[in-house]
Amino acid sequence: MSVKVQKSFAEQPGDQGGSGTLYLVATPIGNLEDMTYRAVRILREADIIAAEDTRQTRKLLSHFEITPGKLLSYHDHNRLASGPELIRFIIEGKNLALVSDAGLPAISDPGSDLVKLAIEAGISVVPVPGANAALSALIVSGLSTEKFKFIGFLPREQRERDELLQLQEEEESTLLLYESPHRLIKTLESMLNAWGDRRIVLARELTKRFEEMTRGTIQDCLNWLQEHPPMGEYCIVVEGADPQQLKEKRNAWWQSMSIVEHVTHYEEEGLPRKEAMKKAANDRGVSKRDIYKSLI
Repeated sequence: MSVKVQKSFAEQPGDQGGSGTLYLVATPIGNLEDMTYRAVRILREADIIAAEDTRQTRKLLSHFEITPGKLLSYHDHNRLASGPELIRFIIEGKNLALVSDAGLPAISDPGSDLVKLAIEAGISVVPVPGANAALSALIVSGLSTEKFKFIGFLPREQRERDELLQLQEEEESTLLLYESPHRLIKTLESMLNAWGDRRIVLARELTKRFEEMTRGTIQDCLNWLQEHPPMGEYCIVVEGADPQQLKEKRNAWWQSMSIVEHVTHYEEEGLPRKEAMKKAANDRGVSKRDIYKSLI
């Protein structure tokens, strides 16, 4: 096993000699006052700025009176072609600053691929911290911050989404997710089926003028959304599984039974099949639909 240690000249771009440095620069998630002095300096001094959306980044640079040496596009659709080219620039001695449209780059975006390429090429990767939507929502959620798990965006396909949520059913950490407005209700319905009616927070417009936190159970929030249609991207904060309930579930009398055996048990007690399926679903904390699928 070999160990590689990176010692970065984080505060002095260009001083390390040889190849340049890849800087991951956080940008505001809404409020421009959240831009750090260091982020402004790094963007001013960088030879190249790689941006998810150059039009959006030009507005940011213009606000802080930054004239980029070179502004290039790097996003999910061109990463395979642009990534190696950007690495070549850094190897030639250029310092490159990577930014996303908002927040920390390389989280749920192709910036992580560029980081991997840089590390493979022996290039120093330096974080320039700043605003982050998920952590901002977490700290004001009122839910536990002792342990948390970031899931990012859920799969678009319902089957894949349901499978991922089922895998998190016994996760005791607070869960953090991102979701678009047109998929928010379907996602909450899937969460309700997979996890039951847990406490959640829907955070939108973070740090902006109309910042909004909607707190309640999943069902409460679904009801609220019927009269207040989703607008803008959301960060969802969900309380983790209750340890006591997990313990009780693991020690339950039916644990050793298959789903077929579980349903049959209730049928033998005289319940109709539909009622037997419903009781088995309640025992297991899953939806009746999940029980039905298992019996097909």
